[in-house]
Amino acid sequence: MSLALWRSPLARALHRNRSLAFARYLQLATVRATGRPANRTVVFRGFLADTNQLKFIIDIRSQKAEEINLYPWGEICWYFPTTREQFRIAGKLVLVGADSPEAQLCSSRCTTWQELSEAARSQFAWPQPGDDKADASAFDSASPNAIEPLPNFGLLLLEPETVDFLELRGEPQNRSLYRRDGEGNWSMRSVNP
Repeated sequence: MSLALWRSPLARALHRNRSLAFARYLQLATVRATGRPANRTVVFRGFLADTNQLKFIIDIRSQKAEEINLYPWGEICWYFPTTREQFRIAGKLVLVGADSPEAQLCSSRCTTWQELSEAARSQFAWPQPGDDKADASAFDSASPNAIEPLPNFGLLLLEPETVDFLELRGEPQNRSLYRRDGEGNWSMRSVNP
């Protein structure tokens, strides 16, 4: 697998914005069962080994997981304030749970769990997302096993099909569109901002 053409500008943006803890935060848009849009902030967890798939984590009990199971397509919007760059990356979403039939994805799910901080793992032991607020004691559970993920822990992958990269500095600004064809090859063209 070769790296997609858009990986270099994204790697550069991540590097140049690395001093900002929130530079790993981005917005993920999905479609609700009603057909209306849903948008939330997620944290970039790197790339799935030997792929161009972006990794995120998700509580499988959440509404977000229901939306992805119905409509497995999404788009992220990622803004880097230091360099004034925006990436909009759209493609298919793959939700990897404990019952995933693909052994390699199950292994990646476990590895991602093990890479999380204790505080991040503990959130998956909290009460059901979206239910009425539980007593504070319900959030004081023991730390989950650091090796074996809880059943509701999900690895979310975004398999990009299009990338819209906009550099918001300069006159005129620069904009590049990247597209993946049916055989997995990427092309790029410069367009007006």
